[in-house]
Amino acid sequence: MPETYGHDVVSERLTLALLVAVSSILCCLSLVLLAPYDAFHIFYSAALLPNAVIAVTTFFPVALLFVFADFSFGYFVGFHLYMQILGYLWLSKFSDLPYNHQTAEISAAISAIAFLVPAVLVRAPIPQIFVLSERTFEKLLIAVLLLAATVVAVGASYSFKVVSLLDIYNFRDQLGLPTPLNYLIGITSSALLPFAFACFALRGAFWKAAAALILLFLFYTITLSKVAFFGPLWLVYIAILSKVSGSRITVFLSLLLPLAVGVVLMVFFPAYAYPYHHIVNLRMFAIPSNAMDLYNDFFAHHDHTYFCQISFLKNVLPCPYREPLSIVMQQAYAAGNVNASLFATEGVASVGVLFAPFSALVCGLVVALANRLSAGLPSRFVLISSALFPLILSNVPLTTVLLTHGAGVIFLLWYVMPRDFFASAPPLKAASSSPAAASPA
Repeated sequence: MPETYGHDVVSERLTLALLVAVSSILCCLSLVLLAPYDAFHIFYSAALLPNAVIAVTTFFPVALLFVFADFSFGYFVGFHLYMQILGYLWLSKFSDLPYNHQTAEISAAISAIAFLVPAVLVRAPIPQIFVLSERTFEKLLIAVLLLAATVVAVGASYSFKVVSLLDIYNFRDQLGLPTPLNYLIGITSSALLPFAFACFALRGAFWKAAAALILLFLFYTITLSKVAFFGPLWLVYIAILSKVSGSRITVFLSLLLPLAVGVVLMVFFPAYAYPYHHIVNLRMFAIPSNAMDLYNDFFAHHDHTYFCQISFLKNVLPCPYREPLSIVMQQAYAAGNVNASLFATEGVASVGVLFAPFSALVCGLVVALANRLSAGLPSRFVLISSALFPLILSNVPLTTVLLTHGAGVIFLLWYVMPRDFFASAPPLKAASSSPAAASPA
């Protein structure tokens, strides 16, 4: 029996290593096929190919963390951000922007390691001081649906538009939603509805799960957000993948499959590749990596923010930028609203390339805390309930995700929910395999 178990472990790790390698290669190939894309400074040159291959190959051993570590929220988020840094290291070798690329690349690689080590490896459970009863928790889930319906109704009274994805940028500036409502929309759509969907789906309450998805989609009509539009499909996609392949493999396939479809379309069916490759290969994969290039260039020649981009700090600290960074970057590069991840915003923009790894380490510790708060919950539940956050974190700083998008709320819900809530559901692997985490606090 031990020999069989050992063989299964080795086989699974080889599978994971293969999936990471294929995902990394496809990421670089996709960037080659997208080039040249002048508007986003995405280029490719065969003469510089050896330099790019060396850069990403040197960085690739970092991916061994995903081969040997167990699943956690940080594992899920970490792989998305690993792919982002890998893409940046590739794009940087072909960039036409005038900054110290070597220093920025080293800083990005160290920042990735500083983030990933705690985010992926720290998973020890925190004892539950307070736990909701199962009955109270079930009422809470119904309350989430009622809250979401209320927020949609109130939001529709301010703005209700049915437009195609290609036209959303023509209307976004006209939304004019109140700030408190914006916070409620972000928390409800990014955190509460995916959380409720995961609870209902894994308990077999499929009508309630469907209601959560419908409410999430309705947020598109008031926010014109691609996350709200594709969110229901993404949640179903993650739920199906995790049912047939397990949590860790799902993490890799969740990116590899859509990336591969885009590559196939661009290579074999270029006439039919748009708009798929524009939405997936460009917006989902290339733009987050490209934002690192733009931010490195801009803040090599301008003042750092020292975190004053955070709304409540902007009112108390002297700040060289009164407008949101996305607008500042749009004015500088004419590449649309350039939002960026924690590596670019809390790192490069806030403290510069030299101190960016320290900022990334702090962000990694925050994600590690989320791992600890969710320890003992089924890994598939953590995967589905947090499914939107890796996508959001690829384009939005961690501070914004914690507050505006409700990550802090879902971390709290993970902590207080009863650990035996899915006892009547099919057996699920826990997010932490330690005995302490597997038992209710």
